[in-house]
Amino acid sequence: MKRRTSLKLLSALAGTAGLAGAPAVLAQSNQVIRLVVPYPPGGPLDVIARALAQAVHGSLGQVIVDNRPGAGGNLGADQVAKAAPDGRTIGIGAVATHAINPWLYRKMPYDPIRDFTPITLVAQVPNVLVMNAETAARLKIQNLSDLIGYAKRNPGKLNYGSGGNGSAGHLAGEMFKSQAGLFMVHIPYAGGNPAQLALLSGEVDLNFDNLATASTNIRAGKLKALAVTTAKRASAMPEVPTVAEEGRELGLARFDINTWFGLFGPAGLPADVLQRMNRAFIDAMGQPEVKARLAALMAEASPTTPPQFAAFVKAELTKYEKVVKASGATVD
Repeated sequence: MKRRTSLKLLSALAGTAGLAGAPAVLAQSNQVIRLVVPYPPGGPLDVIARALAQAVHGSLGQVIVDNRPGAGGNLGADQVAKAAPDGRTIGIGAVATHAINPWLYRKMPYDPIRDFTPITLVAQVPNVLVMNAETAARLKIQNLSDLIGYAKRNPGKLNYGSGGNGSAGHLAGEMFKSQAGLFMVHIPYAGGNPAQLALLSGEVDLNFDNLATASTNIRAGKLKALAVTTAKRASAMPEVPTVAEEGRELGLARFDINTWFGLFGPAGLPADVLQRMNRAFIDAMGQPEVKARLAALMAEASPTTPPQFAAFVKAELTKYEKVVKASGATVD
């Protein structure tokens, strides 16, 4: 009898414990956040997203990275745009999804301003104007002024490669041509790696490449770095001047183009949720693992307030409207 009573008591206590524990489990599940990455696993944005997800676990709860690649990033960005504004779905957006694609694609599933709540800019990655080192030596091009002078004396004789029509490298080249008042032939490739191989082999003369991608060959002497494309010199390679400073007297004083990415929620994200996320992710950018991941990409951490990020996105959208239209690039 005593044994049966004890078993009933234990069962009752276990049931009570289970009920008491239920709200805690539900509370934890309510904190699960889906972080949409609009590109495939293993890429730069995916790597940073996973580092950030881990870094904010203590302040925001569990964050699950959800890769939704397709349509140049539009598919994943649209997942965020169409999500409920309850703080459970956010995403990483980039210069492509929020500044280039709206002018590149004939039909867009979302509005890059109206359909999102900017949370914070995360980082900016410098691009660099690089020449095949042997070509630069043969043409006696030692700096940006030499390049512009040669291109103006020999219109159409220089060519540059990119990862495809409408890619960051293509648009940087078009902006450069427009502001410097010169003509070079654009040769699109099926991605950044083929474009770099073409440059290394001498198939093309120059590229506007990602600094992290090009740095190994720059240091090995295979590529000659003429200038970085950002307004400020890159901390990872401070000896390389900017296009703006080298080309100040040549029409390039305002040249500034880079690859950036940041965090967005759906439109209408509550103010308290927005502020909590902004603080959490800015704190995360200072954590060693996230800093190491950004350093590996030669990315400059760029934390902002939500209003600052919103203004930045609007300015970038305006800037790229002119660049994309001048390039003539479109995607159906």
